[in-house]
Amino acid sequence: MKLFDSELKVMEVLWEQGQKSAKEIVDVLSERIGWNKNTTYTVIRKCIEKGAVERGEPGFVCKPLVTRDEVAQSETEQLIDKMFGGSSELFFSSFLKNQGISEEDAARLAKMIKDSN
Repeated sequence: MKLFDSELKVMEVLWEQGQKSAKEIVDVLSERIGWNKNTTYTVIRKCIEKGAVERGEPGFVCKPLVTRDEVAQSETEQLIDKMFGGSSELFFSSFLKNQGISEEDAARLAKMIKDSN
């Protein structure tokens, strides 16, 4: 599932605070980033159309249907496919070359890799 930055703003509210009415989401995003009611409702509707959010009644209650981890996994897979031909090795190589990594982080990653096999 591909979510645009604006849709992720709505999802962040739901992931942080759980099920909320559209009005409550409007209030949060108005305060955080200055969105107006129409913008917020439009983005919520797009999330519903994509199957990321379920609309319930009464009160236009929004419930997240995907987790942050599911979206992160999907986004990561799309990035690796698009930029690195599906190669996790090329992705990690590029990341390490450009970002670097501490010895502690390297040790934790090595343990994670070992534990996942």
